[in-house]
Amino acid sequence: MDSKRITKILFLIYLLALSWIIIFKMQFSLSHLSHIRNLNLIPFRESVTVNGELYLNEVAENVLAFVPFGIFMAMLLPQKRFAVKAAPVFAASLFYESTQFLFAIGASDITDLIGNTLGGVMGIGIFYLLSKILGERAYKIVNILLLAGAAGMLLLIGLLVVLN
Repeated sequence: MDSKRITKILFLIYLLALSWIIIFKMQFSLSHLSHIRNLNLIPFRESVTVNGELYLNEVAENVLAFVPFGIFMAMLLPQKRFAVKAAPVFAASLFYESTQFLFAIGASDITDLIGNTLGGVMGIGIFYLLSKILGERAYKIVNILLLAGAAGMLLLIGLLVVLN
């Protein structure tokens, strides 16, 4: 199987896992989802303040969750301009935030949109640096790392299913 096909399959697995985390809040039943409809359009306001203190863990988690998205975009769209690679990251984040609001399954937050997009942009940059350092080998090495990550994630999900 060629490298690009492996990347596409891994990207699909990543999108399924990301959707399960963001939309379904890692629940196995829709009845366990909270029914919250909240919209915050002020960046770094409500979502990063806990008991009056600045709390950036959620922002960092959003950034980290979308770094692979940027890496995938860089790998799948190698000849495209930066903006063309970054646009799907922004669009996916906007989709997730809008879906949460429409179905009242979470708080929709501009801070999440910013953090997710920043993570994707960082992923594009990371792959750019790796491809400069490793050349064509970057695709193979990153695919191996992504495959290991996907296997670990699927193992964790399987463990959660068994324990529930």
